[in-house]
Amino acid sequence: MQKNIIDELSWRGLIKNKVSGIENQLKKPTTMYIGFDPTSDSLHLGSLLPLIILIHFQKMGHKSLVLIGGATGFIGDPSGRKDNRIFLSQEILQKNTESIKNQILRLLKFHSEKIELLNNLDWIQNVSFLEFIRDIGKYFTVNYMISKDSVKKRINDEKNGISFTEFSYSLIQGYDFLYLNQMKNCLLQIGGSDQWGNITTGIELIRKRTGKKAYGFTFPLITKSNGIKFGKSEKGENIWLDKNKTSPYKFYQFWINISDFEIEKYIKIYTFFSKEKIDQLIIQHRKNPNKRFLQKKLAHEITKWVHGNEISEKIIKITHILFDKKNEILQFLNEETLISIYNHIPHMVLSYEEFEKGIFLLDLLKKSGFFYSKSEASRALKANSIYLNKILIKENFLLQKNNIIGKKYILLQFGKKEFFIIKIE
Repeated sequence: MQKNIIDELSWRGLIKNKVSGIENQLKKPTTMYIGFDPTSDSLHLGSLLPLIILIHFQKMGHKSLVLIGGATGFIGDPSGRKDNRIFLSQEILQKNTESIKNQILRLLKFHSEKIELLNNLDWIQNVSFLEFIRDIGKYFTVNYMISKDSVKKRINDEKNGISFTEFSYSLIQGYDFLYLNQMKNCLLQIGGSDQWGNITTGIELIRKRTGKKAYGFTFPLITKSNGIKFGKSEKGENIWLDKNKTSPYKFYQFWINISDFEIEKYIKIYTFFSKEKIDQLIIQHRKNPNKRFLQKKLAHEITKWVHGNEISEKIIKITHILFDKKNEILQFLNEETLISIYNHIPHMVLSYEEFEKGIFLLDLLKKSGFFYSKSEASRALKANSIYLNKILIKENFLLQKNNIIGKKYILLQFGKKEFFIIKIE
């Protein structure tokens, strides 16, 4: 190990809180673990952070355990939540577990030699309720439990409160750490900053039960524009790693649209480039921020990792075509490229028979779902925000055959960034 992992993660902005003494422990090979509860059938972009940290650990000679919470998923973590979770059935949790497991294995395929994948259901299902509250519950006072931020915020909420089920979550996660400490000599747990209370519960349990020193640290949470964290069971839109939930094109565009203020932070967090290379990239970006050099670099790297190099290259080509201001570019596209655009951006099929009968632009905009209503589409038209095949349209009109690209496609655009393609067949 050539350098201290804490120093490496710190300059990247990947450490929020840490237990004292962790630097000395990590000077020698250490087994660490990260956990994922299967509350959805896919991970999201916030889930990449613990996997990125895990890869950093792998590169520096440490061993990693990845824990899927087949048991804790039954309960639901109250951390960072304002209300009780909706419980999932065992069947759904099992399906989600397999899906997340496959995602993790794919994302870590080049770093799997020292990674072990586990499911906490394998050991927790064998512990009876009476055993647990006697052998584990005795180590923690109620005062200690309600002092945790995740519990304190909810316990003072008269409307929602916190159920005993969620109240017990921290103890079960703490038990996971104890089990892994005893069975796998695991000395370190990492998680998002909202997991600090759960991590310290496990550290305290190990100390009281075994007398051994354990460690933990957290990384900052990645949040949406409204300040809410990305999460598998959070309400609102997430950026998922599953291409069927978030298309690779939309995934790529998320990174392209990151602000200049945030991109210098994200290029450190989400890539494995050295400090020297990142400093050079930032200098190059600052010379002409309008070219979005850093955004393109990050978008390519992370899309390649999550969706593969072939799809990433296709998305870059599609993006170039869609954002090229010259409408003539569309006339030279072959069928393969048009199909690729159709497969990667929002789309619909319009029957040739319906097109032949005659359809006006506003009706098509409404029918496609690109706009919720004709009145909404009409306002966009009057605001000079609608383009058809890259040509600005200023009034409603009846579409003709000369509006079709490659004999079967029509490309719609709203503003600078929203696209929709229609296939006529």
